[in-house]
Amino acid sequence: MFTRLDFSSEPGLIQACLKGDRSAQRHLYDTYSGKFLAICIRYLKDREHAEDVMIESFMKIFEKLPQFEQKGSFEGWMKRIVVTQALMKLRSNRHLMMEVNMENESQYEDQQYELNHLEAADLMELIKNLPVGYRTVFNLYILEGYSHQEIGEMLGISESTSKSQLNRARNTLKEKIIAQNLNERRING
Repeated sequence: MFTRLDFSSEPGLIQACLKGDRSAQRHLYDTYSGKFLAICIRYLKDREHAEDVMIESFMKIFEKLPQFEQKGSFEGWMKRIVVTQALMKLRSNRHLMMEVNMENESQYEDQQYELNHLEAADLMELIKNLPVGYRTVFNLYILEGYSHQEIGEMLGISESTSKSQLNRARNTLKEKIIAQNLNERRING
């Protein structure tokens, strides 16, 4: 039987998890599950898939916890596992496969767009509805801070394909924002 260990601090929490303390593991899950589910939803869109990946991610976190060297951010280390699990789910499911669209980009260059009335939730909804390839690269580059080289390595695509996917994601978002602004203007007259 385990004695309750101190997990009010991050090192204490990690130590308790390493010793198999179920309450510490539950505390870690309760602390980060909401944030990690949101990350999974950004990549997978479907809530059921996202929940599965989040749970798989926690299993992987507990499995790999002895490898955490306590250098850098623990949350960042866990987040990397969550993102990797989400990407693995994208690769393993044919209906979630990333697509690479090669349409003409010049049509978007001169369009003006406004973010005046766009709320963060609206923007996240627009991102969520991007095609899988665009959304994945956009999330990795803009929201997670990975470089195009790192994204290319993670996804098995070239650096230039990553840049192209990001550019197309941005252009698609611009297009959707313009359309949303036009609809608001029509409604508000």
